[in-house]
Amino acid sequence: MNYYLDITLLPDSEITLGFIWFKVYQQVHIALAENKSGENLSEIALSFPLYFEKEKTFPLGNKLRLLSPRKELLEKVSITTWLKRFADHTHVTSIKAVPSSVTQYACFSRKQFTTNLCRLARRRAKRHEETYEQALYYYESFADKETKLPYINVKSVTKNEQFKLFIDCKLGKEEKGANFTCYGLSANEKGKQATVPWF
Repeated sequence: MNYYLDITLLPDSEITLGFIWFKVYQQVHIALAENKSGENLSEIALSFPLYFEKEKTFPLGNKLRLLSPRKELLEKVSITTWLKRFADHTHVTSIKAVPSSVTQYACFSRKQFTTNLCRLARRRAKRHEETYEQALYYYESFADKETKLPYINVKSVTKNEQFKLFIDCKLGKEEKGANFTCYGLSANEKGKQATVPWF
């Protein structure tokens, strides 16, 4: 990843930061899907520069970074066009070169949680010839505790359903080349992880 631009989200007294994240991330997702490089794959990745900041009003902060190996890709996506309706609540920088002083890399990935215990219990009851109550009891110990990971409410373009996109981040010293999804996150491919420069 050699080039980037930043989007700063600007809430006001009437529009919350969470709502702006939902709208902006939705447009960015659609832009990446419209310019995909393969089946649900994108050459453009996302970074959340304020992910680890302690003093922030929203779990992800108010900044979203788009990164690309080539400047032309960011120009082609033309993110300002996609965010035109939100011009009063966003500030988009010009495209810049990633600093050469980068020494850390971040892997942003989606973390999914099993939350529908009723569905799992019905499935187990069929497979193991148990009653629904027995299967539900089996899964009670697996109930997920509420995650502390930050998330964005997202609407899937293909499935037309809304869900929470939980975002995990791991920092490391090595740059790892792999694929990114149309959500701009590291694709989950047999243990391979894609990283972006962390600065």
